Amino acid sequence: MLPELKITQLRYFVLVAQLKSFHGAARQAYRTQPALSLAVRELEQKLGQPLFEKGGKTELTPFGAHCLPLFQDLLAHHDRIAREVSLLARHEIGQVSIATVPSVASRLLPHLLARFVGEHPKMQISIQDGNADSVQQLLVQGQVDFAISSVWVADDNIEFVPILSDRVGVVCRHDHPLVANGGALHWSSLQAYPLVRNGTSRLLAGTDAAGLLDSSLLFVSNMISLIAMLEEGIGITTLPSLAFPQGNEQLVFLPLAEPRVERQIGILCRKGHSLSPAAAELMGFLKAQMQT
Repeated sequence: MLPELKITQLRYFVLVAQLKSFHGAARQAYRTQPALSLAVRELEQKLGQPLFEKGGKTELTPFGAHCLPLFQDLLAHHDRIAREVSLLARHEIGQVSIATVPSVASRLLPHLLARFVGEHPKMQISIQDGNADSVQQLLVQGQVDFAISSVWVADDNIEFVPILSDRVGVVCRHDHPLVANGGALHWSSLQAYPLVRNGTSRLLAGTDAAGLLDSSLLFVSNMISLIAMLEEGIGITTLPSLAFPQGNEQLVFLPLAEPRVERQIGILCRKGHSLSPAAAELMGFLKAQMQT
């Protein structure tokens, strides 16, 4: 049976060997000399061999001389692990992987993560973006710690905490006739224009405006391609406000007044799975900042 080595006993032995004095080692370890001597004797009993020559000397036996570098390496390894675990527990280091929809990744996360990274410079953060379906799948498959998105498919294994509402509006060219009407739009005013569907268009399903989806002949999933087609005047589309490309002078966002449609953005976690200290710290920070 292998001996159970106590870190404290090993530390005392190494200290005595380095200082060549039980008295000096006891003083540096803030222990009494009898207590330190007892710890070394107990270590020798566990090992079955003397570490120091008999007669109260601090000269190492051949066995003790062989053990000294081994125990020094063991203590150094122990201390490295102890420091890393302590840093992990204090959220100073760690790895976090999250998934989110592109609108959140581009509009909300940059300035928030800039603050968080400034406060946790040694923490590694990985972000994957995609549509709400792919984000949800990444979470369910355990490829990310948590996600920021909407829930498209009900799943008993996912806990969803809503954070903010993102209102849906109509996006079209700045010279489109809808812009001239001014103000918020009624869904019926959209019937005369071609609707380009996208991944978020299903937010209209189940509302009075659902018929617009049935009459649409064009679907574009990629946001870059969608924006390019809108700029060419191919048609109009509906998007949550966060998904509207800021700084685009060719397109405008017009709120949809009737029906009023919103998507709920929130934090998604897997039920029954604890987060690492680093992931919990980041999630708590984002939740607090996005809810204010």
